[in-house]
Amino acid sequence: MLVEQIWTGNAFRNFNYLIACAETGEALAVDPLDHEKCLNAAKTRDWQITQVVNTHEHGDHTGGNQAVIEATGAKLLAHYGASSKIAGMDVGLRAGDVVKVGKSVELEALDTPGHTMSHVCLLSHTDRPALFSGDTLFNAGAGNCHGGGHPEELYDTFVSQLAKLPMNTQIYPGHDYLENNLQFTLNREPDNQDARVLLDEIEDSHDPSDSLVTDLEQEAKINTFFRLHSPTVIATLKESFSDLSDEPSPKEVFLKLRELRNSW
Repeated sequence: MLVEQIWTGNAFRNFNYLIACAETGEALAVDPLDHEKCLNAAKTRDWQITQVVNTHEHGDHTGGNQAVIEATGAKLLAHYGASSKIAGMDVGLRAGDVVKVGKSVELEALDTPGHTMSHVCLLSHTDRPALFSGDTLFNAGAGNCHGGGHPEELYDTFVSQLAKLPMNTQIYPGHDYLENNLQFTLNREPDNQDARVLLDEIEDSHDPSDSLVTDLEQEAKINTFFRLHSPTVIATLKESFSDLSDEPSPKEVFLKLRELRNSW
């Protein structure tokens, strides 16, 4: 499996992706908002885009669909529940469906509600898994829920699906928010040395066009939305929320963190 992460450089800080079969040169475009960069990248590598997947229905992920499809004739795939929200869908994906690219690439669709209720992530069937996580999971962060989603659903997605994936799963998110997310982690957990070291490393050198690719093992250390049992996280939450129970459940912690992140 060949992966090209495309930095759009736009105000929304989107990442687009091409996922290609090394044997045939067939490629899948994921959320190809910047259609020109995606088409040019495919042309440079002599890849043929035959499919487009939208992780969800927001315009900063679907806005390049028409131009890519007109240029390539690609089929459009997205969550089955988004058929009324994404124009021209050819295939509605459900949990467990496998998207094949060429002869050698298989990507499993995960039904991952929370950011929206019609969101899919794609998990590669490779020796080292890769998760194309859209706006569900970011490097060191989690998606917001005020564009048609729900934080309780996002929590369920994190604990029942993402946290159970292999720890060496690489993370390819829909946006670059790494610096801000690390700063939020440290705001909530000032003694998190892993987050501190990484933030110090990237503050003067972070380049989204050559972005760090984290995995779930690293996320478990630096992503506050996976650190729901941390005594420091809980203690700082109690300073912000007087109604937090003495021994809050992981769900309570997650929901309060998401509430804080909305306005942080």
